[in-house]
Amino acid sequence: MKKVVAVSVAALALAACAPAGSQQPTSTGGKKEITFLTFETPNLPPALWDAQIKRITDKHPDIVVKKLVAPSAGERNAYAKQLLASGQLPDVMAAIAPDGLAEGGNLYAWSEQELVTYDFPHSNPLGGKIYQLPYNSQPIPLVYYNKKLFADAGISAPPKTYAELLDDGAKLKAKGINPFVAGGGGKDAFAAGYIWIALVGADVYGQQPDFLVKRRKGEVKFADPIFVKATQKFADLVKKGYIDKAGLSRDYPSTEKAFMDGKGAMYPMGSWFAATKPPFDVGVFAWPTDDGKVVVPAYTGGGPVVNAHSKNLEAAKTFALEFNQNAANNDESVKSDAAIIAIKGYQPPQMGPLYNDTLKVFKSGQVVNAFTVETGDDALLPGVSDKVFALAQEIIAGKTDGAGAAKVLDEEWVRAGGQ
Repeated sequence: MKKVVAVSVAALALAACAPAGSQQPTSTGGKKEITFLTFETPNLPPALWDAQIKRITDKHPDIVVKKLVAPSAGERNAYAKQLLASGQLPDVMAAIAPDGLAEGGNLYAWSEQELVTYDFPHSNPLGGKIYQLPYNSQPIPLVYYNKKLFADAGISAPPKTYAELLDDGAKLKAKGINPFVAGGGGKDAFAAGYIWIALVGADVYGQQPDFLVKRRKGEVKFADPIFVKATQKFADLVKKGYIDKAGLSRDYPSTEKAFMDGKGAMYPMGSWFAATKPPFDVGVFAWPTDDGKVVVPAYTGGGPVVNAHSKNLEAAKTFALEFNQNAANNDESVKSDAAIIAIKGYQPPQMGPLYNDTLKVFKSGQVVNAFTVETGDDALLPGVSDKVFALAQEIIAGKTDGAGAAKVLDEEWVRAGGQ
């Protein structure tokens, strides 16, 4: 692995604390230094970030970028808030949810003119303003499956209804095949939540797309039957033995490796999995509903947010916009992370069948928000998503059920300032 610039929490703590965004920039020779917070995953290694940064600084040699790296992908939002609290909010941050940051005036709101090139320029507004560049659409999750293990269990096609999914789970288990690969160990608690996210998308948002908008108004609760029923399905899958509890010891990379190693037939995961190259044939389907209606949870956003108080605000804005709109960067994001670029006129490079099948599923049904991934006015209140992931771990461990998890979420919602 190439040596990269990474700044840990401890290292940042050594810097002199100052008001958010007031890091003293380097301006020697007319150059403007900005800090850029990134995160790393198996699909987004250090070398990829370095190359993408270099493309922009080569075009703008007056901009110098100091790259920072979050402790993990799942911790990047909390990490940004830690940096804000210590007066060290970075100038530009990749794929950071604006909730909990923008409300205090800490993030720059993009203008209509700056958003004109995007397919969905008003995605995820917060107080009617757009803080995160909406450059990428991601179904979260779809279900990727091992075609050989399906065939070994006598399953000829992916399920179209939830009853068929349960039947397939029984056939796989009868053959000694683990139906679902799950994760959620260590720092990557978010990896435990994908089945729950799929169920909320299919069974709750498919019927009430504005469920969280209503929750913010106090018109619905998580303890309502529609949400409890979807969550209980998750707990029932655990009771049936369809979800391997060993997943609670796996971090995110280990979870992906478990599927690659054939340790389970189905892998609910975001569309970025379509960029991988498994050693077997993989298919993909949307989590099935009771009546067979196709519902696809997805998120459009993922672009950078910019510190409104950056000492080099114009340089930060220029870097963020061009980082997102650079064709070579986007080509690389498609190849490495199966990004579905939502920028007008962009044409993706030629991709393999798994990416094309993922794109086909994305376009095949009703697109709804992805639970816990929303940002903006219809998102979970700050901090509640972390509780969702902790509860998902408890559900997989068999420590709670649908009603219990919903009750805790309502309590957490109130603690977070909601109705």
